[in-house]
Amino acid sequence: MTATLDMLAAAGWTRPLDRRFAEALARVAGESDELAILGAAAASRLTGDKHVCADLALLAGRAVRDAEGRPVGDLRWPDLDEWIDALAQSALVGDGDRPAPLVVEGTRVYLQRYWSYETRLGAELLRRAAGRPVVEDLDRLAAALDQGFPPSDHTGDDLQRLAAEVAITRGLSVISGGPGTGKTATVARIVALLIERALDRGETPPRIALVAPTGKAAARLAESIRAAKSATGGASLVCGDRVRELIPEAAATIHRTLGYLPRTPTRFRHDAEHPLPVDVVVVDEASMVDLALMTKLVDAVPSAARLILLGDRDQLASVDAGSVLGDICGVGGGDEARAGESPLLGSVVQLTHSYRFGADSPIGRLANAINEDRSDDALDLLDSGGDLALREPDEADRSWLTRSVAGAACERYREIFSSDDPAARATGLDGWRVLCAHRRGEGGSEAVNSAIEEQLASERLIDNRATWYAGRPVLVVENDYDLGLFNGDTGLTVSDRSTGRLRIGFVASDGSWRTVAPSRLPGHETAFATTVHKAQGSEFDEVAVVLPPLPSPVVTRELLYTAVTRARRRVTIYGKREVIAAAIRSRTVRYSGLRDRLWG
Repeated sequence: MTATLDMLAAAGWTRPLDRRFAEALARVAGESDELAILGAAAASRLTGDKHVCADLALLAGRAVRDAEGRPVGDLRWPDLDEWIDALAQSALVGDGDRPAPLVVEGTRVYLQRYWSYETRLGAELLRRAAGRPVVEDLDRLAAALDQGFPPSDHTGDDLQRLAAEVAITRGLSVISGGPGTGKTATVARIVALLIERALDRGETPPRIALVAPTGKAAARLAESIRAAKSATGGASLVCGDRVRELIPEAAATIHRTLGYLPRTPTRFRHDAEHPLPVDVVVVDEASMVDLALMTKLVDAVPSAARLILLGDRDQLASVDAGSVLGDICGVGGGDEARAGESPLLGSVVQLTHSYRFGADSPIGRLANAINEDRSDDALDLLDSGGDLALREPDEADRSWLTRSVAGAACERYREIFSSDDPAARATGLDGWRVLCAHRRGEGGSEAVNSAIEEQLASERLIDNRATWYAGRPVLVVENDYDLGLFNGDTGLTVSDRSTGRLRIGFVASDGSWRTVAPSRLPGHETAFATTVHKAQGSEFDEVAVVLPPLPSPVVTRELLYTAVTRARRRVTIYGKREVIAAAIRSRTVRYSGLRDRLWG
């Protein structure tokens, strides 16, 4: 294989998988051109990094750097024109129609599968955005919107009214907004309006599917809809009892809604040829949905059905390839991203008024400073005390970070364990959580979990000599539909009072308490501390955010914003000021052509 690939492999830029992939393609196609083979390896490697493609324009002519950002000797990426020319003449590259492992568009090199996902999703979103459901009684609709969203002193309600109007009059609507901006409350009113309009015309109420990417997110969506239905006062739904009864409360994961097939996990029972039997699909936490899953979901939504996407465009992107919600909202291209005549113009509504974080809320102000690249203001806010705190590590003490976090955790868990009620203990877990930027390494969730366990054991709050012990919190990381446990659910290990056996207890969204034997528990991990990624879709009264000792490509503005906004009341950040500032300056970048397909 080429000398360049040898150096890339030695530096850790390519994985063994990428090298074997490129070698196999070259052998099958009889390709010997080094630049074409390098393009295949780059496409494989960057897809592994959650990009949809390799954008050669962002690599060509520049120094090759390893995972830590250090130059790999004197190695440089090829000249862009030469690289593109080599790929254009290669048997490895097709145009998407004829079979070939790679597709090149402009300077982007795709694995054929991801090119297919991106082009299908882009075309279908544009088609749906251009589509207009028949709405004949516009005056009556306006009156209903005025009643459901009465004018107020802040623009939040006006934007919610606009979002409802878009959802009713367009085939595709996207409602983005930070925590507490009323996304699910708005959707509850939209659903009520759709049902009410159908009943007024003597039609069958629309079939509505409420879906989310994880079981935890689906449970929270269902809980939010139930809360909206039972709200009183100014937050109550303006609708009749019959309409209220017909508003669905059940929500499910996208996988379950599509019909997960264990024997063919990349395919579902419902697709374009076997669409879902629905008239409206509401997708919550859309920022967590990757390109492949969003494509399969949109494929399965009937062409005449309304599709409503909810999410926070500023949150972390999905754990798999793509940043779909950000691309749909035009994030990353500035105002010029919306300069064309895209059908998406008018389909995206950004809610800006936070009902959770008021204008004077320290957490809200910190989140805004992070999002707006104002690192000095963010650090000043962290220095101001109150509901925000910054704990800077002792440079001379390498163990300071884990010891400090473990000490703080023990204080909180001592309070949680003081209750004699197992359900109250489990509920207390959701009042406070340690969120780590990394999984491994100094300040990673694995090290912090171990330190907290050791500290709790030293104070005899737990006995962790065995894998399972009373007081061990667990985070479910796999869905188990038979048990009703889903990725993101948190439970607490307790000793059964009647048998003395250990059980894992979970508090359901309706407040009920149930326990499961350890042997029946689906995939799980200890959850004294979790990664920020695994906390997406969750909320806690207070969070402790643990950052690594040095700036990291993983620690970006989006990660810090996501971590901070998991808290309702208080945030403590353990980390260096320069790491926080570097994170705020750094944006999560996912190479993709979807935004350009949608916005031109």
